[in-house]
Amino acid sequence: MKKIAFIVGAAVLPFAIPAVAHAQETAKAHPYVGVQVGLHDLGIDTDEVDTGGFDIDDSGVIYGAYAGVDFDLGTSTVIGVEGNFNLGNGPIDSDYGIAGRVGFRAGSGTVIFARAGYQWVNISGAGLLGVDEDLIDDDDLDVDDTIGDYLVGVGADVAVGPKVGIRVAVDTISFDTLRPTIGAHVRF
Repeated sequence: MKKIAFIVGAAVLPFAIPAVAHAQETAKAHPYVGVQVGLHDLGIDTDEVDTGGFDIDDSGVIYGAYAGVDFDLGTSTVIGVEGNFNLGNGPIDSDYGIAGRVGFRAGSGTVIFARAGYQWVNISGAGLLGVDEDLIDDDDLDVDDTIGDYLVGVGADVAVGPKVGIRVAVDTISFDTLRPTIGAHVRF
C-alpha cells in the first residue's frame, strides 16, 4: 500500500508544483498593520444579575493594534486573516484575538468585509465594580479573569492613499457584546 501511495505522489507532484506556483502568482498577498481605538460594551444586563449593591460599569475604551494579510481572489474578492491586541480601561484590562475575513472591493480602494474568529477578554474586576484596584486585585485572587468566545463582525477599509487606509468596524463576541472600532493602517 505504501508503494502505491508513493507512486501516486510521484506522479502527481510534477502537476502540483506548477499549480501552487500559479496560485501564488494570482492570489497576491496584501499585508497590513494598523492602530485602532474603540468602545467595548460587555453587555451585562444588570436587571438579570445580582450586583450586590455595586454600580456595574460594563463599557470600556480599548486602544491597540491589528495586523493581517489579505489575498486577492479575482478582481473583486479578498480573503484574509487578522490578529489584534488591545489594552483597555474600566472593566477591560485587555482583549486579543484572531479572525478570518472575506471582503468585496467597492471601488477606489474600499473593501467591505465580514469576519469571524475567536476573541479573549481579560476582565478587570475592580473596573467592572467601579472600586479601587487596592480593594480588588485580580492578580491576587485565584480565579481566571479571561473569558473567550467566537467573534463576528463587519466593517470597511477605505483607502486614503496608495498604501494608507482608514477602517471602521463593529464586532460582537457571541452576540453578547458590542465592539465598534475605528483605525488607520498601512499596507505593504
